[in-house]
Parts: sequence; structure tokens; C-alpha cells
Amino acid sequence: MTVRRQEYFDDSEDPITVDDQTVDPIEEELDFDGDQLELAERNSLRRVVGMSTELSDITEVEYRKLLLERVVLVSVWTTGSQVDADNSLAELKQLAETAGSQVLEGLVQRRRKPDPATYIGSGKVDELREVVVATGADTVICDGELAPAQLRNLEDRVKVKVVDRTALILDIFAQHAKSVEGKAQVELAQLNYLKQRLRGWGGNLSRQAGGRAAAGAGIGGRGPGETKLETDRRRIHHRISQLRTRLREMDSTREAKRAERQRHRVPSIAIVGYTNAGKSSLLNRLTGAGVLVENALFATLDPTTRRSQTPDGRVYTLTDTVGFVRHLPHDLVEAFASTLEESVAADLLVHVVDGSDPDPLGQIAAVRTVLNDIGAGDRAEQLVINKADLASPENLQLLRTHAPDAIVVSARTGAGIDRLKEVIDSRLPRPEVEVRALVPYERGDLLDQVHRSGEFLTTEHTATGTRIVARVHPELAAEFEPYADVENDATR
Repeated sequence: MTVRRQEYFDDSEDPITVDDQTVDPIEEELDFDGDQLELAERNSLRRVVGMSTELSDITEVEYRKLLLERVVLVSVWTTGSQVDADNSLAELKQLAETAGSQVLEGLVQRRRKPDPATYIGSGKVDELREVVVATGADTVICDGELAPAQLRNLEDRVKVKVVDRTALILDIFAQHAKSVEGKAQVELAQLNYLKQRLRGWGGNLSRQAGGRAAAGAGIGGRGPGETKLETDRRRIHHRISQLRTRLREMDSTREAKRAERQRHRVPSIAIVGYTNAGKSSLLNRLTGAGVLVENALFATLDPTTRRSQTPDGRVYTLTDTVGFVRHLPHDLVEAFASTLEESVAADLLVHVVDGSDPDPLGQIAAVRTVLNDIGAGDRAEQLVINKADLASPENLQLLRTHAPDAIVVSARTGAGIDRLKEVIDSRLPRPEVEVRALVPYERGDLLDQVHRSGEFLTTEHTATGTRIVARVHPELAAEFEPYADVENDATR
């Protein structure tokens, strides 16, 4: 792709020190991600080089050739610096390649605000048309959400398909959705986007009979009827209603599981962050979940919840959530509301940021914007800087200055993971009631519940039972009342 932007490379292979641990960038990768069967399935179809039987003289055969979609990227630079504009276009390039296209060229137009008619301005549309013809592109992708009029005007003048950023992200979600719920959520978002952008292509789409009923409709066929657009819009609204009903039914299952965890007072942690920041890799490193890991945007759409334990035996859950991105489409946020509720209900948010990204602070701001939109802005947050083995010292220093309490880790090498576990242990909610009891040995089930959801302060084995001082939740504290340690209370 030819584009006026800066490239970011880090060819250094020197070891990096992370929390007093030396990280070797070329250290052999551990298999903490599991078998990755879903990734193997996704990548199962691969091109085999040297198998072509194409004739050199194509005039003798009907010439057909399968090609990736050839696209030209267009961005309007309204605010920020040149570096910000370059980073935004580079991210759009990653999105386009993830969707399965070949990026040919990128164009950036400097304007105070996008043109309301053509997004980039009338004169620049002619230049864009020249680039499309010269490169042989068949698609133009704009780095913004286009109004229906802008989309129509650009397609009419450029003469190729025009796609905006929202449609591109929706297409990636449609490719990666695996579960029934995920597919329904993506379809709902696509239909909400499409219903405002329906477009007719001539009178042949009309379902109106006209003054004289045609095609033998006869008497009774002269009503106003419906246009094809009206029919499509009505069907879309009907389908949206069906999908919302289905998602509400699916949400009841997740709500039941969440209520069960809350009933047992199991603390929950949601791993949130920018797309491709390494959230799934971190979940695998912490729990051995074996969820899909791929160096691609929006590889994870379906949330995965796994149980883990603190060093003293307390159980908590870790949930891997869908990644965020700058200017995340509102329709997607609405469609994935039930999935994003895991973040709203979490006791702690582990906010993962890619330390090797050219603009990590922009990632943090974008994620916090989405968290505020879904009502999770007030949740307790622990910032985690991932990919320390790839990050430059300048980036790490910038992030540490911005967030002194952040933890620097590498999910690939395991550096900093022990420190992260310690911080998670210290920030989990503590049981609020202190009990002192002499528990008979036949009531070992009570001690097991303390292990799972409470916290032992002291234990002492006696001839008649186990004398404990522990912190537990009010519901569990009531079960210890028959075994209250009166002697221990008297000596306090």
C-alpha cells in the first residue's frame, strides 16, 4: 500500500527488564494457549504455491482469476497531529486486511470537518476516481461513518463500491462470530445499520400497479401498493424484532449463571481492552483456558469465563470480553449489550493495553470511552501493559508516567504474571464479617466454604474441633453461630 504515513519498527533484540525479570524477545514460546483447535480450523484453507495451471496465452481460454478485494483507503484528518492521522489510517489498513482485502493505496484529506455531500469534497472525489482507475481498485473504504447521502454520492461518482468504517467492522464481526448468540448479535447490528441505507435502483423495483393495473391485475389491483424499499424495510424491522426476542431468551441463561455466582459470592474479574491487545493470551496464561489466540483484530467475539484461585484458595472468575476500537459503532454496542454486561457487573476490570502500539494512550482513552457508554466507568480498574517483550523503552516509560500503578507483563513469555496475580489477590473484595468459631470435625463442609469464598485469619486444631478466626459473607456467618467460640471471644 502506498500511503503518506510513518512506519513503526523495533528491530532490537536486546533483553528487556520487566519488574526485575529479564525478558528475552527470542525466548522459545510456551504452549500456554492450548491446542488452539479453532485457530487451526480458521486457517485450515491455505494457498499452495506452484499449483497454477494458468496458460500464458490467456486469449485461448476464458480468463477467470480469484483475487482478494482490492481497496483504496480514504481518511479525513480533522483534529490531532500528523502522527495521529497516520496511526488512524494504519489501523484502518489492519481492519481492511483482517476483512480479507488487499490494500493498494491510502489517501488522507486535511479538512476542518468532513464534507456533508461527499465526505472528502467535490474536487478530491475526482482525484480519488483517478487513483481508483490507475490502481484497478474495486472498493473504496472510508475511515468514518458515512451518511446515506455521502455513500450514494461517492458511489455514483467513483463508480466502485464504497464502504465506511462501520460496515467494515461489521463485516469482520460477521466473519468471526461462532456461537449462535454471537451470530444473532452481529446480524442485529448489521440490520440496524442497513435499514437507514436501503437504496432503490429504478422503477423495476416498484410494487405499485399504477393507474391501469398491469400484468392482468384487473379490478382491485390499482391500490398504492408497496415499493420494494418499503417491503425491504418492513422485513428488516420484523427480523430485528425476532432477533431481539431471541437474544432476550439467550440472555436469561447468562443471567442465571451470573446470579448463581453472586449467590455464592464468587468475585468476578472482566478482562477488557483494545482489540488485539492480548486479552485472550492473558486469560490463557492466568487460567490455561486454551481460548482462541490470533494476531488479528476482533479474533474474540464470544465471552469466555474461567475459574481461578488466589494463593489462599479463594475462588474467582475471569471473563475474556470482546475487544474495543476507536469509534466503535453504536449499533454494535447496542447489539452486544448483554455480552458487555459482564464488564458492568465485574468486581474488578483488568484493562489490558498493547505496550507495543504506536499510540497506547489513545487505546486507553478509546476503551474508557466505551466503558463509560455501557455504564462500567465507575468499576475498579487495574491497568496492565502487555507485550512488554515487543514494546519500546520509550512506550513503557510513557505508560508508567501516565499510570504509575500499571503492571508491565508479557503474556507470551510470562514476565510479570506473578506480580499481576498478587495484585489481583489484593484487589478482590474481602468478606465483611469476622467469625470466631470452634467447628466440629464432622462439619468440614463449613471449612470448605470458607476456603472457597472466605478468608482464614487463624486456624488451630484441638481435640474437639478446629478453632478458626475467619472473614466470611453474612450468609455464611449465620451458619457458624451454633459453633461460636465463647472462650475465644472472652479473651479478646
